[in-house]
Amino acid sequence: MQRSRTRPSDTPTAAGRGAAGRGGAARGRGAGRRGAAGRGGAGPRGGAARPGAARRGGGLPCRDVTAPGWLADTRTSYDTVAESYTDLLRDALANEPFQRGILLLFAELTRAAGDGPVADVGCGPGRITGHLHSIGLDAFGVDLSPSMIDIARRDHPHLRFEVGSMTDLDLADRSVAGLVAWFSLIHIPDDEVPAVLAHFHRVLRPGGPLLLGFHVGDESTLKTEGYGGHPMRVHVHRRPPGRVATWLRDAGFTVDAELLHHADEYRTGAFLFAHRRPEPTPQP
Repeated sequence: MQRSRTRPSDTPTAAGRGAAGRGGAARGRGAGRRGAAGRGGAGPRGGAARPGAARRGGGLPCRDVTAPGWLADTRTSYDTVAESYTDLLRDALANEPFQRGILLLFAELTRAAGDGPVADVGCGPGRITGHLHSIGLDAFGVDLSPSMIDIARRDHPHLRFEVGSMTDLDLADRSVAGLVAWFSLIHIPDDEVPAVLAHFHRVLRPGGPLLLGFHVGDESTLKTEGYGGHPMRVHVHRRPPGRVATWLRDAGFTVDAELLHHADEYRTGAFLFAHRRPEPTPQP
């Protein structure tokens, strides 16, 4: 059974974030639906003022993780910490040779499957999107947080970024050659994950690779501050790789590899490689 507890803050890691999405090979190009709360794929946003900007002095609203408000809490939290998060993790990949190797393998798998647009769902300030571009992929990013997207566009003006939610991924069916969710499922409640993976399956081309990164464990913690002591209200879900692999198979993926990365004695990350199963060849 998954346990739940409160944790004032988690040490920032090279891998750490969100619940997000992308836009690029989208319905229309870079389609980010605006209006609902969303953090991730390409979906709801909102024309209202960014919720995180005015929250630095006090706490964030209290909502239950199972209520619809968890998504708005996630967006508000990452709007609040966007600048400090970016500063803390800007050069993190330079010190992570295993993670760079994992991304390079993903790039090779994408090219082998036919190349094309690659969605970085939950892209944050675009550091993974930018790295994927630097190793030859046509990468674009989607994130729930408008402030994160503003930074991504500022720091990577040559790439495409849109606001959206992985819970309502606004990308056309079979429109992407590959998809990365780099520690962006960690704020999605268990009962929402199958629907998110169904969106991933829908937007990937048959044979297209999927790379998931997430924290290993079997508990949920409430993070109330982070990235320079700013107030946050996000639940961080740590999961056994086997559970995530089962969800992937149930969503129609073939799981190709499960890798563990022991960042230090306290933190273990998992990376699952999967692909959308090719469709059967029609019989004459």
